[in-house]
Amino acid sequence: MNQQKLPNATAVLVLGIVSIVGCCCYGVVGLIAGIIGLVLYKKDNALYQANPTMYSDYNNLNTGKILCIIGLSLSALYLILNIVMISVFGWEALSDQQLMQERIRELMGQ
Repeated sequence: MNQQKLPNATAVLVLGIVSIVGCCCYGVVGLIAGIIGLVLYKKDNALYQANPTMYSDYNNLNTGKILCIIGLSLSALYLILNIVMISVFGWEALSDQQLMQERIRELMGQ
């Protein structure tokens, strides 16, 4: 029997990798790529479950899903960290090292 490739398996794999790498961009790029990858996974998984003998690259789809989940988790944590840092130290302190050191000393009570 002639097996076909799932239409979005490679895209899900690539989006999973992008979501892990994109978590370094303040978490936003990783969140977007991870969510899109999981939506595409859901569509292709439904195709595969309807007729498993027709498709051949289900392993790539599962690997992409795992990468999307990891990237989504890392991006969410990094985004939360950035929000906390901005709320605690302020936006100005993140770009000025002297001001950041002063704010840290204030928090430590020195």
